[in-house]
Amino acid sequence: MVPLSILDLSPVPRDGTAGDALRNSIDLAQVAERAGYHRYWVAEHHLNEGVASASTPVLVALIASATSTIRVGSGAVQLPNTRPLQVAEQFGTVAAVHPGRVDVGLGRFDLHRILTLLKKGSSGRRGGTPVRTRVVDGLLLPEPGRVESDLALYGCLAALLGFDAEQTPPDYGAEVDEVLSYFAGTAPGPRGEQLTVTPALGADVEVVVLGSTPGDSARVAGQRGLPFAVSYHLVPHLVLDAVEAYRASFRPGRVAEPYVIVSADVVVAESDDRARELAAPYGQWVLDIRSGRGARPYVTPEEALARPWTPEERAGVADRVDSQFVGSPMTVRGGLETLVRVVGADELLVTTITTEHTDRVRSHELLAEAWG
Repeated sequence: MVPLSILDLSPVPRDGTAGDALRNSIDLAQVAERAGYHRYWVAEHHLNEGVASASTPVLVALIASATSTIRVGSGAVQLPNTRPLQVAEQFGTVAAVHPGRVDVGLGRFDLHRILTLLKKGSSGRRGGTPVRTRVVDGLLLPEPGRVESDLALYGCLAALLGFDAEQTPPDYGAEVDEVLSYFAGTAPGPRGEQLTVTPALGADVEVVVLGSTPGDSARVAGQRGLPFAVSYHLVPHLVLDAVEAYRASFRPGRVAEPYVIVSADVVVAESDDRARELAAPYGQWVLDIRSGRGARPYVTPEEALARPWTPEERAGVADRVDSQFVGSPMTVRGGLETLVRVVGADELLVTTITTEHTDRVRSHELLAEAWG
């Protein structure tokens, strides 16, 4: 079996607070360490009432201090939201106290594209050639859902971060190179001298690039010889294309051979029926995010099952709902084994959200036991 890791969004509980969400993340990380998980990553999200993981380096530091052996990191800290120097300094600080346990997962958030769409009055719906659902060697690659999206929330985020649609978008590869240069001590100063960036210099960290398409992220990860974490749970229909692009562009660097981490959305319970019940609110969660309302706290399974859906809403989230791995431990294990095999993954990264924290903890415990 390949190593098993966790991606956490610190979901805010129904009628709970951000503090509750963050304490739950620390608790789950401790559970994951005891259960034998390899990594515990936290994702960066902003202006979402149902997600508390806005400041990844702070949360990584809290989790690292509450655990002792499990690797901790970002999945991902988003460039250019945070400047490369800040990324290196922040995670270097954590690594100085917890050497050999810190991962720097680098993502890319294209706010410039969103600002351009807002300026043109366009929605966030993507066009292009239709993609049809297919199954490759047992793995579902579903037709992507299409939902009309209000981009105002992203426009607000762009304004708060000081982005301008008229500016030239930063080059992602150059930003990744800059982060690496601070850790390696090769960053040039204003007069050509090498900068000393304390405590990033020589920090014992693992740098990973995260992506979901065969675009810049896959290419940059391959060309820099970095591990690549590909997001099946977000863009399932492009997972094989993204991995192919990464492998095709790979050159030995920080790792000698391609290393692929694949993500999956998972809910495990004692029975298939109970797991499907716990996963019922997931469709509403996805619809809120895709429509621009942002992630909101999970409703109860009973409320989710009673919600009326239009055919358009169902179709808009079907790709995410259908590619979620839901069921008993052995049911989910079988599906995840297919994902790992077809992708050719070296590691599996699972993300789970349920209405009650106790159900989320139990899901991870059951999966770890089944995974062995």
